[in-house]
Amino acid sequence: MGQGAAPFLELQGVTKRYPNGTLALSDISLAVAEGEFVAIVGASGCGKSTILRHVAGLIAPSAGRIRWSAPPAAGGIGMVFQEPTLMPWARIQDNVRLPLDLAKVPRAEADARVSALLAQVGLADFAQAYPRELSGGMKMRASIARALVTRPRLLLMDEPFAALDEITRQKLNDDLLALWRDQRFTAMFVTHSVYEGVYLAGRAIVMAPRPGRIHADLALDLPYPRDEALRTDARYATACRQVSHALAEAMRAEGAAA
Repeated sequence: MGQGAAPFLELQGVTKRYPNGTLALSDISLAVAEGEFVAIVGASGCGKSTILRHVAGLIAPSAGRIRWSAPPAAGGIGMVFQEPTLMPWARIQDNVRLPLDLAKVPRAEADARVSALLAQVGLADFAQAYPRELSGGMKMRASIARALVTRPRLLLMDEPFAALDEITRQKLNDDLLALWRDQRFTAMFVTHSVYEGVYLAGRAIVMAPRPGRIHADLALDLPYPRDEALRTDARYATACRQVSHALAEAMRAEGAAA
């Protein structure tokens, strides 16, 4: 983020306490620049997904606020969940077109945008298939296409590749970075994998649990574009060690507080 530039998105002292008394997040302050790719890394139960739900507007903070440089218009935020959440009775083309149908985009324009995105995610030949006919990785590609079909300014991803095998996961990491380079959306990516977060992001937010809070905010000084060669690069190994060390510190801090 350039000097003096207002952040695209800013969480200011966001705290979330649920009605049952559980304190899920405590004093989360985080600024995200437009076009940035941010990974939120932490163990299960540390509030990573809760941060995304706040940003998406699905839940409201108990304290603090979320500020935007300009509030996103309708369709300005895309979200990809841990499961593809596709409609099983609808063909892939219709699943991806759903946000445009809800926005009443003319059918010819909507179909053109869907076709272009399906080609980008490698599903051009499966537009007429049903979700049950696709592999797990292909379903997730369809889910990503659906999230991007509105051309959002912000893409939120909640551990989308966690259930996939390593080979498929690495390929989808590369495809996601290609989409990010092409469309220049801002990305917030939740993962419990240090290696995935470091490979994708320019910055890693390391979370400590119970209550969820930011333990470290680390710049990942690795060049883009990134490809398979980075995985054996000494700089990548160093960055992974740095994030892993911060994550271990966060977990030790939890143990000391227990």
